[in-house]
Amino acid sequence: MSNSNPRRAVFLFVIVIIASGFAGAVFAQRPTAASGNSDTEIRENLKTFSQIYDIVEQNYAETVSADKAIYNGAIPGMLHVLDPHSNFFDPKQYSQLREEQRGKYYGVGMQVGPRNNKVIVIAPFAGTPAYRAGIRPGDVIIAVDGKPTDNMNTSEVADLLKGPRNTNVRITILREGSEKPLDFNVVRDEIPRFSVDLHFEIKPGIGYMHVNGFQETTEQEVSQALEEFGDLKGLILDLRQNPGGVLSEGVGVADKFLKKGAVIVSHHGRSSAEKVYRATKGNGGKEYPLVVLVNRGSASASEIVAGAIQDHDRGLIVGETTFGKGLVQTVYPLSENTGLALTTAKYYTPSGRLIQREYEGVSLYDYYYNRDDEKNPQAATTNKEVKVTDSGRTVYGGGGITPDEKIPTPKLNKFETKLYQKYAFFNFSKHYLMNHKVDKNFAVNDEVMQEFRKYLEAQKIDYTEADLTENNDWLKPNIKSEIFTSEFGQEAGQRALREADPQVARALELLPEAKALNDGARKTIAERNGARVGASNQ
Repeated sequence: MSNSNPRRAVFLFVIVIIASGFAGAVFAQRPTAASGNSDTEIRENLKTFSQIYDIVEQNYAETVSADKAIYNGAIPGMLHVLDPHSNFFDPKQYSQLREEQRGKYYGVGMQVGPRNNKVIVIAPFAGTPAYRAGIRPGDVIIAVDGKPTDNMNTSEVADLLKGPRNTNVRITILREGSEKPLDFNVVRDEIPRFSVDLHFEIKPGIGYMHVNGFQETTEQEVSQALEEFGDLKGLILDLRQNPGGVLSEGVGVADKFLKKGAVIVSHHGRSSAEKVYRATKGNGGKEYPLVVLVNRGSASASEIVAGAIQDHDRGLIVGETTFGKGLVQTVYPLSENTGLALTTAKYYTPSGRLIQREYEGVSLYDYYYNRDDEKNPQAATTNKEVKVTDSGRTVYGGGGITPDEKIPTPKLNKFETKLYQKYAFFNFSKHYLMNHKVDKNFAVNDEVMQEFRKYLEAQKIDYTEADLTENNDWLKPNIKSEIFTSEFGQEAGQRALREADPQVARALELLPEAKALNDGARKTIAERNGARVGASNQ
């Protein structure tokens, strides 16, 4: 036997506990006669697994890592047979999960990313230790606490920057214009992860708000953003690329747009009773026009919000059919700082439609990356359950939330892809700001575009005048965004992109239609209720 036997025994014990607990959760409520999985069968299966692991450990061509075999193999394999979203979290993954749910972490407070085969600072977050220390966008991180970052990826560098609160970390950077590397001694602190990462008045009285996820602080952040807007005449709620998160926060956000008492979502499973979530506070009569932007990256809690708003005819859903994740995961903390996310129920919108997309007989790759509705638009409604909204509009279930108006996400052409691959906007912004001062009235005019041409030529990035002309409406916002990110911070850069976003522009145009929908629904419901009262008085 190898020297890893004690370690293997620990992991086999863990998997036995998980399997036994899982069996109890799944089968405890079933009548004995209906269950094909007796305790004897379970023990025999676990014995077989142990025997297979013994053979692999003793005879495999290389030393077997118990972590890899169990954490990355056996347990995920067992769970993925059930559904795509039941999952096992090793200690690092479980720590990241809790960090995301809490909406905060301990570190220096900056976004890092790959540029020119180096890990660089995209932007320090305002008010954080990195920001106060004077670290700037574009700084190249060459070492952390004396450890060179050569051959490290972004995630590995980010892990080195994180650590316990009030601990010191030395960050060594290269900065354009400085002859020698610069050392920054930064004290780590609590860094908030804001889920409302952008909100501003896009037109007088019209708010724009992007929510990137649902964490333990999201409802509070949305409330604060709405208060800052004041008396709204309309709102664009952007949930694109929002993967979801904490259910209660999704419910809390939907609550702010619906009438008190309105159903937001329900869920039930084989071993869990139905639970219905309603708006407990309501919108207080604020019925301003509402457009919700979604795409195929909108999932889970973001689909709950979009589905509730659509079913109650409160606003228009615009964009692409959402991801279709309607499975409820209950997270069970396990030993050794690991966790099990197990599907225990399914989500249903107020009209009763299932959010979850079909996954039986579909590979994990196809489930996440290939969508039938992309190849065949008719698939979005074919063979789907049909439900109706409060006013009687037809909506479809079983495949995410289908938008009221479809607007596909523009796909990059070859020229646009090449500019991203060459980091053309990022590098040009650094070059431009070395020779120019900009303020917040800066606009990308013909003079700036001429400099961009010269930069492309100097960097030997091939282009034609047709490339620049045909992509002009895409080029200018991207140039402005990178310059604003470097000069004024990430929020300013993102705002520049949103103000030129064609999907946002279309959402603005649809606000009158959203108002007509909400007004018409209220009228229809009032007439229906009046007719019922009249009939009961006969």
